[in-house]
Amino acid sequence: MKKTLFLWLTIGALALLLAACGPKATEAPTEAPVPAAETPAEETVDVQAAFAAGGCGACHVIPGVPNAAGTIGPDLSEAGIMAAEQVEAADYNGEADNATDYLYESIVAPDAYIAPDCPSGPCQEGLMPSPSSALSDAELQAMAEYLVELKGGEVAQPADTAAPAGSAPSMTDEEFSEAKQIFFDRCAGCHGVLRNGATGPALTPDVTLPKGTAALTAIIFNGTQRGMPDWGKQGVLTEAQAEMMAKYIQNEPPAPPEMSMGQMKETWSVIVPPDERPTEPQTSRDWQNYFVVTLRDAGQVAVIDGDTYEVVSTVDTGYAVHITRMSATGRYAYVIGRDGKVALVDLWMEKPDKVAEVQTCYDARSVDVSKYKGEEGDFFDKYAVVGCYWPPHFAILDGATLEPMKVVSTRSYTYDTGEYHPEPRVASIVASHFAPEWIINVKETGQVWLVDYSDPLNPTIKMLEAERFLHDGGWDASGRYFLVAANARDKVVVVDAQEEKVVAIVETGTKPHPGRGANFVDPEYGPVWCTGHIGEGLISCIGTDPDGHPDSAWKVVREIELPSAGSLFIKTHPNSQWIWVDLTLSTDETLQRSVCVIDKQNPTEISKCWEVSDYGRAVHFEYNKQGTEVWVSVWGRIDQPGQIGEIVVYDDATLEEIARIPDLPTPTGKFNVYNTVDDIY
Repeated sequence: MKKTLFLWLTIGALALLLAACGPKATEAPTEAPVPAAETPAEETVDVQAAFAAGGCGACHVIPGVPNAAGTIGPDLSEAGIMAAEQVEAADYNGEADNATDYLYESIVAPDAYIAPDCPSGPCQEGLMPSPSSALSDAELQAMAEYLVELKGGEVAQPADTAAPAGSAPSMTDEEFSEAKQIFFDRCAGCHGVLRNGATGPALTPDVTLPKGTAALTAIIFNGTQRGMPDWGKQGVLTEAQAEMMAKYIQNEPPAPPEMSMGQMKETWSVIVPPDERPTEPQTSRDWQNYFVVTLRDAGQVAVIDGDTYEVVSTVDTGYAVHITRMSATGRYAYVIGRDGKVALVDLWMEKPDKVAEVQTCYDARSVDVSKYKGEEGDFFDKYAVVGCYWPPHFAILDGATLEPMKVVSTRSYTYDTGEYHPEPRVASIVASHFAPEWIINVKETGQVWLVDYSDPLNPTIKMLEAERFLHDGGWDASGRYFLVAANARDKVVVVDAQEEKVVAIVETGTKPHPGRGANFVDPEYGPVWCTGHIGEGLISCIGTDPDGHPDSAWKVVREIELPSAGSLFIKTHPNSQWIWVDLTLSTDETLQRSVCVIDKQNPTEISKCWEVSDYGRAVHFEYNKQGTEVWVSVWGRIDQPGQIGEIVVYDDATLEEIARIPDLPTPTGKFNVYNTVDDIY
């Protein structure tokens, strides 16, 4: 059915019928489908089962249908009213002559009606599959007849309403094994190894079975406006693999193995002993201006000269490196992979290389070192700590050799409900400069642990109640306050490292994801720290100066609209006039490749956005040592020659491109030695 642009823009009622989820776009027919015949009297249709088989409730609110409380597609609570209005519209040119047939058309040819507004953003073409291949014509007609009776007065059943759910889909051993690995590689970070949910929703069978394979396949393939990546559209998963993953998450999650201290020590290797390492830098390069760049899908980091843009060294590390943190002196880079492997890279070597390694768990995200020097002793680089997702624990290591010294489980009880949680993962870790302590954020239980490492075999832990689903964060400009996003709760927790207490919990936009955030002096509100959001096109800036600007402290004082949700990183530098932000997880392919800047002197709106590349996704920023250049990653695909990835270097003053560093496999985080040591962001 062909619609005019005027009709598409003005008939907002069509939003009720359109964007659910589908594995791929369905071509709209050139002519409207013929309205269905009446259901034969002898055929009995279970309309509730039909909605379940079509997976409709996974994306839509449908009053009266158990578990139909989706927030991806439009709310169908007034489908009958909207259909009746539209079928009588003067410019309607379809084949239906009543509201029921109009609804039938909308179901079997969903791309004929692209609604402008879904709950979390503009509806997308191709999101809603036609369920006609999975359902009989009688079932489709019954669904239309059910929807036409919805006039807005019915009460939607909550998502936890009991619904008929069949047994888990069967899988071969090979399929289950492949799906388990894909889930670990791509999904566990947001949904949890045990699938109990965190940044992403829970994916246990009680949640997934009622949604059905079709709807789950669609969501996995297409992603959502709330930050779920479009694995199929990216080419990471085929449609068959997306369906396989949909079946996998309807089965019970397999129990992962634990890891003991003995197992850790079996993986420990000192490649170059400390007494055989250089006593001074062996290079004439400015090693403090090195960038340690994650090459995600290669399982490597590249050490790149920030002055010449040359790749000085490529070092094999762990799988899918998550972050790099520098030692207190800057000499060593501690690289943590998502497979729990830590690599210690000596930057003083003529060609930087790995001097020690160890695996402390099977899934990890964070690492840091001891950085306190003061009355209680000199702990510079004496110890390191690794925070693990699975098993949920942290491990204390010798800072120079990575020998495992102590492992501490984080399994505990949620701060708010007092329920035991089997998987409280360790998210971000930072080292305090006020005491020999690490600030360790325990995601699922909502606690910030202050771990005193002065006696590492007998660490003292002070547990601060904060908010659940703590994730990433960074210091304010003074270095006293650590701000960490509880992204699934839409909040930022402020920890006073000097007083060792939580001083505020600030409500932000949907799913804040700051990276380490961005500090600058707002012309109206004074010092602020800002975060972007995965689930909303918004930057939230929080006042951070309780002494000089008490009226602005610990509240969102400024919000800056972005063209899309899906931001992962925000960055600035004290010498810069700009705040940089990416839109990596946007559902718009052009915006995925784009970055935006905001002028600090006019932080009310975006100053400029532009495409960084004609492929991939733009992600993460880092400044050079001088604060004059900004490096942006283009995240390509390792199986696409010529488009595996690159880094684009910009002049921060003019925003002009300076250079490209090509042929880097899926470059992600970039960590300048000088800026990382001094927490400049």
